[in-house]
Amino acid sequence: MERRSGISVWRQIADRIRMAISAGEFDDTGALPGEMALARRFQVNRHTVRSAIAALANEGVLRVEQGRGTFIVRRSRLKYPIGRRTRFTEGLAGQARALEARLKAVQRNPADAEVARALELETGAPVICLETLHYADGIPVSSARNWFDAERFPDIGDLYRELGSVTACLKRLGVADYVRISTRVSAHHAEPELLDELNLSAGAVVLKTEGVNAEMDGRRLEYSVTCFAADRIELDIDHTARQFSN
Repeated sequence: MERRSGISVWRQIADRIRMAISAGEFDDTGALPGEMALARRFQVNRHTVRSAIAALANEGVLRVEQGRGTFIVRRSRLKYPIGRRTRFTEGLAGQARALEARLKAVQRNPADAEVARALELETGAPVICLETLHYADGIPVSSARNWFDAERFPDIGDLYRELGSVTACLKRLGVADYVRISTRVSAHHAEPELLDELNLSAGAVVLKTEGVNAEMDGRRLEYSVTCFAADRIELDIDHTARQFSN
């Protein structure tokens, strides 16, 4: 354990347990070793181990049964495809009974350098940002921010409230089809606000995608930043898509 890293020891232990579960270390029994064994393994006291287990149990990774032990919750992660056409509802269709998108906020702001570059606008040009949360069977799986040219799509926020889908909004606004031209993927520990939104415990990892969509003629349409709960979603990247780049 790194005791001077600025990351609490119990959180480091929770991360290591997550990685061990992902690596299949406890697959033979489906159960974690006892608190004393884990305390010896990580060279900490039982209370620190207990805090790590409690966090993972709150997140749904583990299940604590009084008098029996701590067990891994075997939940199949949803597979989210990223390719030439990346759509939330279509991507998860058939994997969950109910899919839902909730609009948190609509903001009109001047584009910063990152957003302007992605949309090929001047820095400071007006853009509209839709902030959304996505659920599968009532469980939050991702949080997203999507930016659009405000001069071209001034009413997209109102339309999203009505239709609940970016694709449906764009179709209403005359964009019949569009494709993903770039995606960048990274992994991070979730910030406090994201922990609350996705109902995760401290130390949970999210997969962050930064994507640019364009019309069929290449005109930039949308820039999105989406954070997926890594324990609930795995990204399936289609390398055969001709317009996909890392």
